[in-house]
Amino acid sequence: MGDIVQPVVAARVEIASRLIDVEAELRRLQLWQSEAPSAQALASTEPFAMDTLEFHQWLQFIFLPTLYGIIDADRPLPEQCAIAPMAEQAFRQSELGVKRLLELLRELDTLISENP
Repeated sequence: MGDIVQPVVAARVEIASRLIDVEAELRRLQLWQSEAPSAQALASTEPFAMDTLEFHQWLQFIFLPTLYGIIDADRPLPEQCAIAPMAEQAFRQSELGVKRLLELLRELDTLISENP
C-alpha cells in the first residue's frame, strides 16, 4: 500500500505547489484582489461564473479555494480538469503578459486529470 500512497501524496503536493504558483502569477499580473466580490456574484451557477465574475476573479475566489479545500480535506480530485482552454479564451485579447499563467494552468490541467 505504501507504494500507492507515496505517488498520490506527491501528486497532491505538486498540485498544491502549482496552485501557489498560479496565485503568485495572478499577483504579479496585478489581477489579485484584496476584497472578494459580493456573495451574490460568487453564488453564480453559470460555468466559470461568467455572468458575474471576470475569469481571474473566478480563479482567485472559486477555483483556487475549491482545489485547496479538496487537497486539505484529502477528498478525491476531479477526474478531468480543463481550465487552460477557458483561460486562453478569457485572455486572448489581453495585453497582459499571461503566457506563464497559461502554462501553469495547462500544467494543473494535466496534473489533476492524470491523478484522480
